[in-house]
Amino acid sequence: MNQKPTAAQIAAHSMPFMATRGDIAPTFSAEAYVNNQIKTLKLEDFLGKWTVLFFYSSDFTFV
Repeated sequence: MNQKPTAAQIAAHSMPFMATRGDIAPTFSAEAYVNNQIKTLKLEDFLGKWTVLFFYSSDFTFV
């Protein structure tokens, strides 16, 4: 029975880390292209929702 982490638990989680299944993602905000607009998204916007985070290397090497 997994309980969802609170915003305080997410903020208190140390970073950086090598993510594995079940780890809490660090708090962040980022710009994203959504419905023909650039919007700032925060991790807190997705609390309580299933979320998949995908990042690629900044030098555009093969993912």
